[in-house]
Amino acid sequence: MKTNSGYATDLAMTALAPAIWGSTYIVTTASLPAGYPLTVAMLRALPAGLLLLLLVRKLPSGIWWGRAFVLGALNFSFFWAMLFVSAYRLPGGVAATVGAVQPLIVIALSRFFLGKPVRPLAVLAGFAGMAGVGLLVLTPTAGLDPAGVAAGLAGAVSMAFGTVLTRRWAPPVSNLTFTAWQLTAGGILLVPFALCLEPALPAPSIANIAGIAYLGLIGAAFTYLLWFRGLSRIEPSAVSSLGFLSPLVATLLGWLALGQSLAPAQIAGLATVLASVWLSQRILIPIRPIRPAASPEPASHRA
Repeated sequence: MKTNSGYATDLAMTALAPAIWGSTYIVTTASLPAGYPLTVAMLRALPAGLLLLLLVRKLPSGIWWGRAFVLGALNFSFFWAMLFVSAYRLPGGVAATVGAVQPLIVIALSRFFLGKPVRPLAVLAGFAGMAGVGLLVLTPTAGLDPAGVAAGLAGAVSMAFGTVLTRRWAPPVSNLTFTAWQLTAGGILLVPFALCLEPALPAPSIANIAGIAYLGLIGAAFTYLLWFRGLSRIEPSAVSSLGFLSPLVATLLGWLALGQSLAPAQIAGLATVLASVWLSQRILIPIRPIRPAASPEPASHRA
C-alpha cells in the first residue's frame, strides 16, 4: 500500500494539471484569434503529440492502435470540440457548471467498468463541487441554450469515459508514451474537421505562436502527462474531482491579472470547491499503481 506521503505527492502532481488548465482562458482570449476553435484544438494537440512521439520513438502495436484513437477521441478530439461548442453557445458560467457534472459521471462509470463501490460521500462531494463552481462563475442573467447544454453534457460524458477507460486499459508503456499516443491520435482526428468546417487560419502573429506553444507544450503535453500519471496511481473519481480546481484557478487569475472583483458568492464558491476536493480525497483509500511501464524506455528517450 502506498504511504500517505507518496499519495500526497501523486495528488499534488495531478492537481497541477487542472490548475494549469485554469490559465487557458486568459491565454486563449489574450493570444489567439477568435473563431477557430477546432483549428486551435488541433494545433494544441497534434504538434505536442508528435514532439512527444519523437522523444519516445515508440508507436502503438496490435490492439493499442485502436485504443489510442478511441482514447484520443474521448480525451481530446470529441471532448474539446464539445467544450468549444458549449462555450460558444452558453455563457461561460453555465458551460463550466454543466461540465462540472463530470466527477459524478466518473463515479457511475467506475462502478460499471472498474467495479468500484459508489460512496455516498463521494456523490455528495461531486454535487458540492458543482454547487461551488456555480457560485464561482454563474451570473443572474445567464441563459440556457439547449444545444449548448447538450454539448456540455456530451463533453463531460466523453471526458468521463476517457478517464475511466484510461484506467481500465493499462498499457505496457510509460505514461510519457501513452500521452504521446493519445495527443497524436486526438490531433489527427481533428484535422479533417478543422480543414472542412473552419476557414484558413490567418498568418499568425508572435502572440498567436506563443499562445499555441503554451497551450500545446504546457497546457496539453505537460499537463496530460501529469493527468495520466495520476490516473495510474489514484482512483478515477478522486482524479476527476480535481477538475474543479480549473474554474477556481481561472477565477483567481481573473481577479489577480485582470482586476476582476470577487463577490461574496464567489468567495463562498471558492470555499465550497476546496471543501469538495478535500472531501473527495479524504474518503478514498490510496491504492497501488496499476500501470507501471513494463519495459522502461531508455533514459535518452525520456523527457
